[in-house]
Amino acid sequence: MTALGLASGWRQWVGNDLPAPTASSQKRTLSLWPEYDVDYLSRYDAHSLNLRDDMQALTYRITKHTIPGWVPFHHKEPRGIAYETDTHFVHFFGKDKGLWVVSTGLTVTQAKSGTLGEWIDRTFGAIDVEPIHCDVGHTVHGVWRPGLYYSDEILQGLSATVYDLRVAEQALLLLIQRLDELLHFVEPSSSTLQTHSHKARELLILACTEVENAWMEYLRIANVATPARGDFRTNDYVKLLGPLHLTEYQISLPRYAAVAAICPFDSWSATAPTKSLPWYDAYNKTKHDRRSNFADATLWNCLQAVAANLVLFSVRFGPFPLFHGGGTLAAYCNQLFTIELRNCLPSSFYAPKLNLPSNQREDLICFGSQELIEQRIVDPLTL
Repeated sequence: MTALGLASGWRQWVGNDLPAPTASSQKRTLSLWPEYDVDYLSRYDAHSLNLRDDMQALTYRITKHTIPGWVPFHHKEPRGIAYETDTHFVHFFGKDKGLWVVSTGLTVTQAKSGTLGEWIDRTFGAIDVEPIHCDVGHTVHGVWRPGLYYSDEILQGLSATVYDLRVAEQALLLLIQRLDELLHFVEPSSSTLQTHSHKARELLILACTEVENAWMEYLRIANVATPARGDFRTNDYVKLLGPLHLTEYQISLPRYAAVAAICPFDSWSATAPTKSLPWYDAYNKTKHDRRSNFADATLWNCLQAVAANLVLFSVRFGPFPLFHGGGTLAAYCNQLFTIELRNCLPSSFYAPKLNLPSNQREDLICFGSQELIEQRIVDPLTL
């Protein structure tokens, strides 16, 4: 949530966020460009983009705004998402760090005149413009992206239930409590991160089996058939890497200076789907042959495995329950962790679809639109 207190005579608004993508629309959109060619996409400008006939949004960086009566604040909310309805242009401000919140509390509309590209150019000085993969108002089953914020819209937009959330919270809480207990006995430092013990091995095995459980659930969501051999393996699970945006997540432990920021899936590769995850490889080794591989059950591998669970929880239910909730899990997470997105692709974000009233003002105005957001259309996850 973003709160902007503006000077006297100016309005004060509170900005919030919400969204996710669709397999079908993603494929249609990507087919318009060379595959994942970021440099190619950046060469588009706001005027030359050819949008699909269905409702598609643009994302861009903001260099100014021309909203009457508002002081400049685009340096605090430097990202934009925009689309057009039958009668109006719609724009949302957003963050470019942390969890890249899309601020529906800072929504701008104006009656249409000219093209959408021309409007974002003259109103927001839009640069680095590119299309968003998902149609406006669409999400992808089980895949959180910036644009989904409130608990009810996250559950609806990701096709999850309160029961799903509570079960996942309880499983994650048990892992974090065990980690916290371990940290009472081993203080992380450059000389202790490679400490191994039976308690560390126990936590590593439990954390990695929870990771496998999450991977398997995602293969079910994507309707991936069980292999003829009878079980899934890491060469199946690694197919989740891109669709779930796993490399974007970074977990930090601010209380422990010796612990570097953790990106648990950063090195994952289809060419070596087990060994490219050192913490997961260590789990396999020490699980099957403790005598030869006991030393792999280290504190560092435990930290990475628990971080992987935080990432997978965030993908499934959004990261906000981990820190904004009122229960024990949020208390532990706020004490131990921070989470952020790095090197993320704004083109994968979700654009909330507004149900604007028939008497929506025609002039350029900024307001909170949370009550106008329609339910999301959930598209299937495909790998």
